[in-house]
Amino acid sequence: MPSMDIRDFAMDFFSLRGKNAIVTGGNTGLGQAFTLALAKGGANVFVPSIMDDDGTTGPLVEAEGVRYEFMKADITAEGVPAQVLAECVDRLGSIDILVNSAGICPLGEVLEFGRDKWDPTVAVNLTAAFEMSFEAAKYFVPQRSGKIINICSMFSFLGGRYSSAYAATKHGIAGFTKAYADELAMHNVQVNGLAPGYFATAITTATRSNPDSNRRVLEHIPADRWGDPADLMGTVVFLASRASDYVNGHILAVDGGYLVR
Repeated sequence: MPSMDIRDFAMDFFSLRGKNAIVTGGNTGLGQAFTLALAKGGANVFVPSIMDDDGTTGPLVEAEGVRYEFMKADITAEGVPAQVLAECVDRLGSIDILVNSAGICPLGEVLEFGRDKWDPTVAVNLTAAFEMSFEAAKYFVPQRSGKIINICSMFSFLGGRYSSAYAATKHGIAGFTKAYADELAMHNVQVNGLAPGYFATAITTATRSNPDSNRRVLEHIPADRWGDPADLMGTVVFLASRASDYVNGHILAVDGGYLVR
């Protein structure tokens, strides 16, 4: 692509107006925050999820003047990722952004953590993200544009006590991000990771409500607070927008400084 004069830079480089995005698991938890962020940026959003749509996400998205499409889908099932991409293109007309947000984190000590926990975690967190990205690349390469954002974790960098499969998959997704970034860059497709730190969501309720575990977490965060899902919204818009066209293969931590302490 031709070089850009810095005088041409404008804040609309962060705009997603006219773009179409897929956010896996985008109707619950942090995925919902990613969905709403992209909508606020101007993108239409297609959400495949194994969870039923409770009707809360759609109105939030549509209030931004963009479209919300939902598909009940198990993206770990054979052939489903291809169906999801085809359905998105059929309903919205194209695909420009993929956020691999769906994930699970079963816990257990080493001697209690067998294949019954390992296999589903790998299937959701790693294999499904690969298959969704593989199918998206079939659209991105011919159109010579696209953004893939893989949701990583603090456990993309650290060991994960009681969550060996989660840590393994999040290390894996970081490596996968870099591998795909290397291959797809020549096609003007950027692949990056977003690594949330400790966030106040339903999945962390037990940790936050226990004074001892809550204190242990906060003592490790220079910002001295749990993250709010809104803290992630600007980052996902940046990684999905033209503003990040020369950012590739990077794992961007949004952690209140957790990794520096």
